[in-house]
Amino acid sequence: MQNGVSEFEQRIGYTFEKRDMLRRALTHKSYSHEAKELDVRHNETFEFLGDSVLGFVVGDMLFTHFPTLDEGALSKMKAFLVSAASLAAKAREYGMGEVILLGVGEEKTGGRKKDSLLANLFEAVVAGIYLDGGIGPARELIERVFRADIDRINQEDLLFQDFKTALQEVAQGRGLQLPEYTVVDEVGPDHDKTFIVEVKVGSLSARGEGSSKKEAQQQAAKTALRDFAARYGPPA
Repeated sequence: MQNGVSEFEQRIGYTFEKRDMLRRALTHKSYSHEAKELDVRHNETFEFLGDSVLGFVVGDMLFTHFPTLDEGALSKMKAFLVSAASLAAKAREYGMGEVILLGVGEEKTGGRKKDSLLANLFEAVVAGIYLDGGIGPARELIERVFRADIDRINQEDLLFQDFKTALQEVAQGRGLQLPEYTVVDEVGPDHDKTFIVEVKVGSLSARGEGSSKKEAQQQAAKTALRDFAARYGPPA
């Protein structure tokens, strides 16, 4: 448990007083099921609590940063920021996958790199900090992690907007077949991969890229919408 944990605490900027809180936050259920020690508790309930703490603090940050936006826009922002893909990326930034306690089977199947596992782990660590030190340290970590993302949001051109749905509606309005998305390339190592996706609709094609296939599809749809507007004018 000690290997790499001190360095991990340095990375997240928080040192646990109650070491059992840290251990539980980092214990996956696969480990607790295989552990020979009695009463090894896993972090699933920590995930539940961490999700609530995370949602509260991110929601408060968005409410403060965008005081004039309505509930729908703020909800979309929050959903984007705390999505599994986003939280998994944050977990990777802090090397959380390196210190999680996994069972042998989960280890063999690449559990340390799975988005769903890493996203849950991020939530569990937030809960561990909250239970160990209160809302103050938990808020400090969340604000440090998400401040730059929130500052980069352009409320007039949001990455979390559903450009795919908008493109589908435009295609249907013009009597065209539904857009088709194809991954045309993958660039970079597995832990930092960029996907390039092409969308075709009618005689038009466009490309987009992102750290996930879904993000690349959204970017491709966004470009296609702009091309449609340039060619045919804005939709009625």
